[in-house]
Amino acid sequence: MAAAVAEGYDVVWLLLLFAAAGVFHHAGIKIPYFAFFAHDSGIRTTEPPKNMLVAMTLAAVACVVLGTFPAQTVYALLPWEHSYQPYDVTHVLTQLQLLFFSALAFVWLNLKNMYPPELPSTNLDADWFYRKLAPAVVKRVASTTYGAYVSVENSVILSVKRMVQNSYDAEAGEPKGYFAKLWPTETMVVWVAILLVVYLLFYYLH
Repeated sequence: MAAAVAEGYDVVWLLLLFAAAGVFHHAGIKIPYFAFFAHDSGIRTTEPPKNMLVAMTLAAVACVVLGTFPAQTVYALLPWEHSYQPYDVTHVLTQLQLLFFSALAFVWLNLKNMYPPELPSTNLDADWFYRKLAPAVVKRVASTTYGAYVSVENSVILSVKRMVQNSYDAEAGEPKGYFAKLWPTETMVVWVAILLVVYLLFYYLH
């Protein structure tokens, strides 16, 4: 924003100013207010574990340190010289005005009941991929795979039943076909020959 003003891009600066006010109004006032001061949802939480407390403490300390001493912690990492001072009179007054008018807009809209009604729901962001998309894809793939498996299984069972029925004479009560006319030894020799041919084919093709 400071660079936009310095280069004479007043429209860009104004758009950035309104964008900052909207972000603060939504994320800095609206969400915390409705999260902590809205109606009681009945949810009772417990104290988080120590590792979460340590992580939140480190994040809070980092926010305070980086926000209070940006010149020593952040700007010192830049590969060029800088003269930007975030806590001069102009910047502080601009941000205070931004915060004040954003808060004033929130209070006025809240008193006029102009906010849309609350919708009890789960707000999805990037977790939409594993909350919605992944289960739908897995369910569709599993359903299709299971349907194909059942179809193949039924076809194989039906084929085996037909083969058994075609190889047995129900009226005579005995097997029929070529192998029924041979002795068991001859049948065994035929199957051994068939297996040998299959083995030779696999051997030469490999």
